[in-house]
Amino acid sequence: LSVVCPLPTQTTWPPGTECVAKYNFQGTTEQDLPFSKGDVLTIIGVTKDPNWYKAKNTVGREGTIPANYVQKREGVKSGGKLSLMPWFHGKITREQAERLLYPPETGLFLVRESTNYPGDYTLCVSCEGKVEHYRIIYHNGKLSIDEEEYFNNLMQLVEHYTRDADGLCTRLIKPKLVEGTVAAQDEFSRSGWALNRKELKLLQTIGKGEFGDVMVGDYRGTKVAVKCIKHDATAQAFIAEASVMTQLRHNNLVQLLGVILEEKGSLYIVTEYMAKGSLVEYLRSRGRTVLGGDCLLKFSLDVCEAMEYLEANNFVHRDLAARNVLVSEDNIAKVSDFGLTKEASSTQDTAKLPVKWTSPEALREKKFSTKSDVWSYGILLWEIYSFGRVPYPRIPLKEVVPRVEKGYKMDAPDGCPPVMYDIMKQCWTLDPVLRPSFRMLREKLQHIMAKELYL
Repeated sequence: LSVVCPLPTQTTWPPGTECVAKYNFQGTTEQDLPFSKGDVLTIIGVTKDPNWYKAKNTVGREGTIPANYVQKREGVKSGGKLSLMPWFHGKITREQAERLLYPPETGLFLVRESTNYPGDYTLCVSCEGKVEHYRIIYHNGKLSIDEEEYFNNLMQLVEHYTRDADGLCTRLIKPKLVEGTVAAQDEFSRSGWALNRKELKLLQTIGKGEFGDVMVGDYRGTKVAVKCIKHDATAQAFIAEASVMTQLRHNNLVQLLGVILEEKGSLYIVTEYMAKGSLVEYLRSRGRTVLGGDCLLKFSLDVCEAMEYLEANNFVHRDLAARNVLVSEDNIAKVSDFGLTKEASSTQDTAKLPVKWTSPEALREKKFSTKSDVWSYGILLWEIYSFGRVPYPRIPLKEVVPRVEKGYKMDAPDGCPPVMYDIMKQCWTLDPVLRPSFRMLREKLQHIMAKELYL
């Protein structure tokens, strides 16, 4: 029996709002839209009764839903503060750990780096008024306290001793969180982005990254792409990427469907499946006999519209390149890989930057902005019109930056329409202030498309 309780007065959610089902709902009338816990629904309007919404599900079926059975999906805001291991305090001393676990509370715990054994860790647990320190030995890539049970990472170890004391003075009951951190699992659940691992089937590996595999999966009957990340330190970076993706909704950005965080320390980022793979491989494998000028212009415009949306929302991508654009079954290009995406103001370690795609001021002074993304977009256009060639052909990598800073610009790719080469050169203006905005670029591209100037 499903009873719909009256709601506290709630603000009306505008059409387009995404929400996630908190419970199962069978529906009682033909107008109702039945759903299961965890389903994602999109609000399409209000009804006369403020406790009910009109909504549609992911396959486009529409109907009315009870407002108190769903929660609004929000962007995860605390990106920098999210932690998979909020109880890990890093390099602190034994004395500092004991101060943090005061006043004593049995089962209160934290993990720190070992001061006596570099490379090892120490589990500090409050127990009956005093603090016990257990050395965690790191051996052959595994962690152990008693050299009987071995774990792949700290999250697995903590999870095990949360369930069972197994030789410790007490089981781990309450983590002592690092000040200012938020447990990632709680935050993704709270904002409606946590998916259920039992409903995800992993089918086959389609790519191997340095951090883990990318797989094709099935989530509730929908084909999805899954990044599987297994390592503590890298998982932390991907949490930041996933939290950025919860805030971005545009048809030309690869959409996040949700995140699965397992106690065992595995992290799965589930996104829409892009059947035709990366744009650079797509261009190389099909070439000019298959792809006409209209198709190349459409890809250029798709990417530009995604970047205009990021520009309007004050996000800087920092790693725009044809390898980070994916192509869907119906030939829509979508920008992906938000690993380096940040709110517009922050600076960044430049060691990992792709030199040939990064603007001179970003390489020189770590100054990233929408205008540095515009520079990268010019390089991406060159990649599109050269059918996936590597930029700056025949120039040794170490010579690229000095030549570019003296004003060198690549020649137009063979057969590139002059109007498109003009746009590339505008993107490569040395003074970032003088580069066009993505909005201006989109207007130019639409004009080129309308007037068929690319022919």
